[in-house]
Amino acid sequence: MQMRGDLLNVSDLRVVFYTYRGVIKALNGVELWMNKGEKLGIVGETGCGKSVTSRAVMRLIEEPGKILDGKVIFENKDIIKMKESQVQQIRGNEISMIFQEPKSSLNPVLNVGFQIAEVLAKQNGTKIKKQMKAAAEMLELVGLDADRVMTMYPHELSGGMAQRVMIAMGLAPKPKLLIADEPTSALDVTIQAQILKLLHDLTDTMGNAVMIITHDMGVVAEFCDKILVMYAGNSAEYASTEILFKRPLHPYTSGLLKAVPQIGRTDELKAISGTVPDLVSPPEGCRFHKRCAKVMDICKKERPRFIEVEPEHFVACHLYSDKGVN
Repeated sequence: MQMRGDLLNVSDLRVVFYTYRGVIKALNGVELWMNKGEKLGIVGETGCGKSVTSRAVMRLIEEPGKILDGKVIFENKDIIKMKESQVQQIRGNEISMIFQEPKSSLNPVLNVGFQIAEVLAKQNGTKIKKQMKAAAEMLELVGLDADRVMTMYPHELSGGMAQRVMIAMGLAPKPKLLIADEPTSALDVTIQAQILKLLHDLTDTMGNAVMIITHDMGVVAEFCDKILVMYAGNSAEYASTEILFKRPLHPYTSGLLKAVPQIGRTDELKAISGTVPDLVSPPEGCRFHKRCAKVMDICKKERPRFIEVEPEHFVACHLYSDKGVN
């Protein structure tokens, strides 16, 4: 495996889920990598494997799911091969996560201050009471009135407040990598902008790398240094944000960008034809070929390799199979 990132390298990651309908082939060889302090956005349609990827990185795939194959190298240590006790030392400390529904991620019977202090106590091996001051400082850092919010319970928080609490909990142990799974999906537009700015400013100040999972191209355009586009459990395209928006290579990426509304745009928005494939019985070859306007015979038979077409611009598409630089 070629190590491309100095923080995280994911290679050939395969995850399945065993259901009554059959085996769902959720991830089919995902590739991604990150450097320290970098902000990576993972985008794609619902069901493409974004959240499964983030959970696999933290080895949070449980029955009926299973990680079949692949490597998740975090600072030269393969998380997939570690004992659970070793993973627990990394999970929540060096890698932390903000989940999609903030209120459902908080314990409903414990107040906010206790829950943040508990995270810090676990990391530092101290008693929870000793971490109350640090918990209050984290709440102030995310723009909340600690005197009031410390004693509040999750049901007393607004959606924006709950997400700020989750950010405080995620950043409290000063992780090297923060994973944010749809951090603004349950919030109104005004609060979304506030939360993204807060997350951006705090992680810049603290030097954390951030992996943000979203279906919103506007979010990644504003927030991320690099973007991974996923389709049906595969890595489709990876590039810097600027390059991907200016020069998308994969037909799926182009389709996504053509469907994004823009101020001043007068042409008709174009939807990608067809539907996302059933991952119990996905198409052979390229999983996008049944929806692709540029499909070739080879696309129906052979899965394209994820290759570097130009420096730091990777794509899995047979249109570029003879143009790789690696």
